[in-house]
Amino acid sequence: MFAVTGVTGKVGGTVAHALLTAGCPVRAVLRDPGKSEAWAARGCEIAIAGADNAAELTQAFTGVEAAFVMLPPIFDPTPGFQEGKEMIASLRAALLQTKLSKIVVLSTIGADAQQPNLLNQLGFLEHAPAELPAPISFLRAAWFMENAALDLASARNAGVIQSYLQPLDKPFPMVTTEDVGRVAAELLLENSSGHHVVELEGPRRVSPDDLAKAFANALGRPVKSEIVLRERWEALFREEGMRNPTPRMQMIDGFNAGWIEFAQHGANARKGIRPINDVIAALANQK
Repeated sequence: MFAVTGVTGKVGGTVAHALLTAGCPVRAVLRDPGKSEAWAARGCEIAIAGADNAAELTQAFTGVEAAFVMLPPIFDPTPGFQEGKEMIASLRAALLQTKLSKIVVLSTIGADAQQPNLLNQLGFLEHAPAELPAPISFLRAAWFMENAALDLASARNAGVIQSYLQPLDKPFPMVTTEDVGRVAAELLLENSSGHHVVELEGPRRVSPDDLAKAFANALGRPVKSEIVLRERWEALFREEGMRNPTPRMQMIDGFNAGWIEFAQHGANARKGIRPINDVIAALANQK
């Protein structure tokens, strides 16, 4: 039996789907009982557990062989990442109690960065289970290609995408959530020992100009990329409702400056399958 957290999201849902397709029994771990029906209909056991509730997580992991675990995304954290630290503490307590035989942890590129930024909370997550004897794979995923969904309206309506990633011709490591979930399921099924990091990016790196070209191909109209000036970032993020945009700005700085990067520029990273053109075409076809 495999426990899968985050099944209502794209990555966790793909992990569960891949395991079910392989004939593996799955316990779907989710916070909202109202979203459990579809997974129960597919034959999953259901466990209801909040990410900050150690007792519920312990119950969810009890009696399973292995687990895929992740934090809910926190894009606008309070200073000091208090919410993330509380969830990490709950997860750590549950993992210590249940003594699973294998764990796959969804992490991120930049989890090892020492500079302050939004991804530090995934670094905290990687350190939390350090004393566990079970094999643990920390899956450091690149920037999600699906983030480009935020650019669809402006690409379609104005023929422009506004880019915080810059310079516009710089290729950045990106990957689809589908590839992340697929590889996470593979890691759960692989034989491994010890604690190790697995880096994952797409088949090739993607620049903002590449994104614009992909939108142009998908929409059948000219699309160009434009830089969002650094001095405008904070005001724009606060207009979106963010209360603490500094960690997000620091993260983008890290990508742009190159200190958020895979080891040896991804020379040893696993490569995903889906290219950016496929992802953008799928986004453009959504109603």
